[in-house]
This record gives sequence, structure tokens and C-alpha cells, in this order.
Amino acid sequence: MSEILIALRYAIPALVVFITAYTLLKEFFAQEMKKRHARMMEEKHKGSLPLRMQAYERIILLLERISPKNLVMRVHSGKMTASQFHGTLIKAIRDEFDHNLSQQLYVSSKAWEMVKNSKEEIVRQINTSAGQLDEKATSTDLSKKILEMGAEKSAIRDTIEFLKAEARKSFL
Repeated sequence: MSEILIALRYAIPALVVFITAYTLLKEFFAQEMKKRHARMMEEKHKGSLPLRMQAYERIILLLERISPKNLVMRVHSGKMTASQFHGTLIKAIRDEFDHNLSQQLYVSSKAWEMVKNSKEEIVRQINTSAGQLDEKATSTDLSKKILEMGAEKSAIRDTIEFLKAEARKSFL
């Protein structure tokens, strides 16, 4: 019996030390895994940060380029009829938009939805302006009509402000 007590006298402290060491090591390795995961996420974020910022820049550039005032100035040619100019404007908007479709990957769903709505609003305003002219109208007539409508209403401005705010929130 005394041998069992002597064995227990050594076994119980050894068991307590083992359990304590196990618990401490388990906690230590869990913390190390968390740190490693955090470092990996930080590295991943550093890599995607420039791409995301570039996406916001490109989308704002897209909106500026398809704003009626800028679009008319860039695409206008006095040698076209209003109908030809109308088609050219719509094609230019769609080309710009299609060229930047991949940018939706880097912005929120709400931001991209606002971009799409802005584009559709501009197309709608150009179509409305073209519909108010007769068949003999020139591209200059259509340009004036589009600019008179104030086609740069708040849709583009609101979308740009939303994108700026989202970018600031994400990057600053």
C-alpha cells in the first residue's frame, strides 16, 4: 500500500504538470494560428488594396466619361444627323460600360447597382432627347437638346459621391 501512495505522490504532481503544460501549449498554438491567419489576411488585403482603389478610380472615370456633357463634347461631329449621333452616343456609353464591367468585382453591390442605374438614366435621357427631334435634325440639334435637359442630374453626382464615400471608408 505504501508503494501505491509513493507512486501516487509522484504521479499526481506529474499529471498536474502535464495537464497544465498541455493547456498552455494548446492555448499558445491557438494564438499562433490566429496571428498567422491575421498576417495572411493582412498580406492578402495589401495585395488587393491597390486593385480595389484602381477600380473606384476607373468607375468614377467611367461615370465622368459617360456624363452627357463630356460624352457630347468627346463624340460630337457636325457631319452626322441626329439619328446617327444618337446611335454613336449610345454605342459610346455601352462600350465604356462594357470595358469596365470587371470593376464590379471590387466594389459593393449597392455601388455597382448605382453605376448601372446612372448609365441607364443617361441612356434614357439621350433617347428622350432624340425622340423630341424631327428626322431632319442634326447632331448639333441633338447635342443642344441633351445639354438643355440637364442630363447630368443627380444620378451621376450621387453615384460618384457614394463611390467616394465607400472608398474613403474602405481605405482610410
